[in-house]
Amino acid sequence: VFASLAQAQASVANEVYRELGQPSVFLFCPTEYCGSLCSPSPSKSCYLLTLGQELLPGIGVIWTGPKVVSRELSATLLEEVESVLGRCPVIWDNLYANDYDCRRVFLGPYTGRAPGLMPKLRGLLLNPNCELQANFIPIHTLGSWFQSELRSCAQPDHAGMETAASLGDSQDTQKGSYSPQEALELALFDWVAEINRQALEPGR
Repeated sequence: VFASLAQAQASVANEVYRELGQPSVFLFCPTEYCGSLCSPSPSKSCYLLTLGQELLPGIGVIWTGPKVVSRELSATLLEEVESVLGRCPVIWDNLYANDYDCRRVFLGPYTGRAPGLMPKLRGLLLNPNCELQANFIPIHTLGSWFQSELRSCAQPDHAGMETAASLGDSQDTQKGSYSPQEALELALFDWVAEINRQALEPGR
């Protein structure tokens, strides 16, 4: 019925999207969801080009970066993906994912993401460690990165600055660009406080 896999997938996704009333959040994960899976490259992938043309504009497309687990995300690579898909990607960030090797646990700060990425994203999802408690630092430092991005985006807009400030809470003392080391120290401070609080609960 369809000339290509991409046309078939886009047709099904569009039909489901319409049937659900075109919800504000509707995500599509392509078969080629990172740079290393694209042939020969994201900008020259017939599959991605077809999706960009066929998928309805309200559908978000998931992307993990240059690799399945990407150590770095740059604005240049995201712009390349945006130009092919005709929309900013939703990053599915596997930086902390350990479901492929549960002998490892990732406890470092959110890092390797260039400043100023937020305007080039439709959204960002963090795929965490399988161990719930191990995700305090990843999620906490992601929050610090996000607040830094908010402040950066709000600089030209006074109203936006107020919005960013209202979300800043105790971490608003961290001015300027995102520092993974400072974010890690903030996260460790709060994590120790949380561990001590739980230790004092009755029955602990």
